[in-house]
Amino acid sequence: MTTSPALPRPTPAELDLLQVLWPLGSATARQVHEDIIKERPDVTYATVLRLMQIMHAKGLLIRDESERSHVYAPAQAQDALQTNLLKDLMHRAFAGSAKALVLAALKSGISKKERDEIEQLLKDEDEQ
Repeated sequence: MTTSPALPRPTPAELDLLQVLWPLGSATARQVHEDIIKERPDVTYATVLRLMQIMHAKGLLIRDESERSHVYAPAQAQDALQTNLLKDLMHRAFAGSAKALVLAALKSGISKKERDEIEQLLKDEDEQ
């Protein structure tokens, strides 16, 4: 039996960078750095470039080398990566139980607005 290679699991810093890159679609390290320093002015360009190079080597980013400045893009769509991370967490921390994961998330404190959105989502699902 063959198994597919495990998808790379991003570190917290890599996830932060992906949160910047997903809305952009693709960008140079300089463009990502300019976006990041709006919230975190302490982050240097060299740090962003090095992290993007590491992420490319891990398979988290793809890189277009056809231009002088390399253009990077996420290797996975945001929802696909989040789904994979959630499944991994569910299996590792909640014995594969989606119910246990959801209950833990609800117990951790959600806003009234989030609770209302969840209730509406469940109602809509029941009506289908």
